[in-house]
Amino acid sequence: MDMDRLQAPIALVARLLLAQLFLIEGWSKVADYAGAVQYMDSHGVSAKLLPLVIITELGGGLLVALGLLTRWAATAMAGFSLLTAVFFHADFSDADQLIIFEKNVAIAGAFFLLMACGPGVWSVDALRGAGEGQGFWKVWKSA
Repeated sequence: MDMDRLQAPIALVARLLLAQLFLIEGWSKVADYAGAVQYMDSHGVSAKLLPLVIITELGGGLLVALGLLTRWAATAMAGFSLLTAVFFHADFSDADQLIIFEKNVAIAGAFFLLMACGPGVWSVDALRGAGEGQGFWKVWKSA
């Protein structure tokens, strides 16, 4: 199997799978703002942070999906995932919360990998030549 040929589409699919989670969650907070406020309050987190949470989920999800400012967005989303795990899912006496905690830590790991490896050539960063050695223009010029 020629993994070099599969790298670009796999990187795109990976980015889209990560992004969809945050886009859906961000939009659900917009749709049920009052419920999100209540949930945050029940965990001792100020609901004043909810607009920032929504911007992070929607904005970060969109940036990752597009592969735009990917390394910065992945760094922010990794931090967001870890903070979410600690503030909302650290009740390890509840098996469901432990699983969600572990899921969020794993998602942070995926974002750290995206931060380290970049978005791949099927990304806006690559089109802009910002893919650190993976830029679309570098690939196109060498062909």
